[in-house]
Amino acid sequence: MEMSSTPRHGRHVSQRTFLWRRLGVLGALLLTIILVGIGVSNLFDSSSTSSQSTSTTSTPPHATTTKATNPVTMTFVGDTALGNTPNLPANASSYFSDVQSALSAPIEFGNLEGTLTDAGGSKCGTSSSNCYAFHNPPAYAQIFKSAGFNVLNSANNHSHDFGAQGVSDTTAALGGAAISQGGLPGQIAYATDGKTKVAFVNFAPYSSTNNLLDTAAAKVLITQAKTQAQVVVVYMHAGAEGSSASHVTGQEESYVGEDRGNAKVFAHTAIDDGADLVVASGPHVLRGMEWYQGHLINYSLANFAGYQNFSTSGSMSLTAILRVELASNGSFVSGHFTSLLLNSVGQPAIDSTNQAATFVNALSTQDFGAAAALIKPDGSITPPPAAP
Repeated sequence: MEMSSTPRHGRHVSQRTFLWRRLGVLGALLLTIILVGIGVSNLFDSSSTSSQSTSTTSTPPHATTTKATNPVTMTFVGDTALGNTPNLPANASSYFSDVQSALSAPIEFGNLEGTLTDAGGSKCGTSSSNCYAFHNPPAYAQIFKSAGFNVLNSANNHSHDFGAQGVSDTTAALGGAAISQGGLPGQIAYATDGKTKVAFVNFAPYSSTNNLLDTAAAKVLITQAKTQAQVVVVYMHAGAEGSSASHVTGQEESYVGEDRGNAKVFAHTAIDDGADLVVASGPHVLRGMEWYQGHLINYSLANFAGYQNFSTSGSMSLTAILRVELASNGSFVSGHFTSLLLNSVGQPAIDSTNQAATFVNALSTQDFGAAAALIKPDGSITPPPAAP
């Protein structure tokens, strides 16, 4: 009896142990499933929280907080001429040397205020006392090229100073120097920085250029540019002229009987149509800067260089170099404003007292209020906390 009881007792223990082991395995499996489920749930919750945090962040529109993909760096200057044949500077080949360090960038843009031609017979009559026609030798295209300019604008009131021949000679000279020209009717200029292509669509209030008074045609050109390049920059030669024309009025402006457009409306419309940045010159004096829909608008960079071409009295001696970095999707990355001073003949030099920046900040605040694009003491330009 005792001998038979041991195996029966052992057999019962084995079945019970087996049962408990099976229950233990099932319990462990169930616990593992629960833990994995909790982990996955937390993962999704974390992702959702992160997504919600990103969507509700106060970072201003288009102000990047991470390294931009394939960014483009560009510098912009205003009206530029190097005298008027035969009145030319003796140091033309080194005319930009004092500002070269601030000017240098993969893409350099300037407004060519005049022509590159040896043609005679300007638009001005022999007895005219209030008409200006500018031309430099075609060889001066190489001076601009040596200074780094690879995009020059011809949408202005001086591109046709010497008629069709002057226009043709200018186009040939720029092409020979591998400088992209923009602004003639239907003409878009292109440049690249690394892998990113930039289109420059330039306008002035004339039918002999891309016409900023024709907003429907302007939209077509901007839309076309958007299909050809990742980044679109619009330049406008707009507004009245002179020291009394420093403010952006938001109204139609005129000068010597010409309709010079409504710079503010045109700039806003250009961005609505797809432009990523708007820059300007034409008033021959600096104007303020504005944020609109997260994009920067500069309303005038004044005169960058001349040789007895322009007045340099008072505020008209102030000018600047605007440096802008945009991501390949057109969003704003960074900006910098370098203040310059023009000497008595119109040659630019860096101004360590930053008079131009002070002047522009005052104009921006007065004209645009909370939408003003302000320049910091170090020259940087950053969007406000909530860019309009």
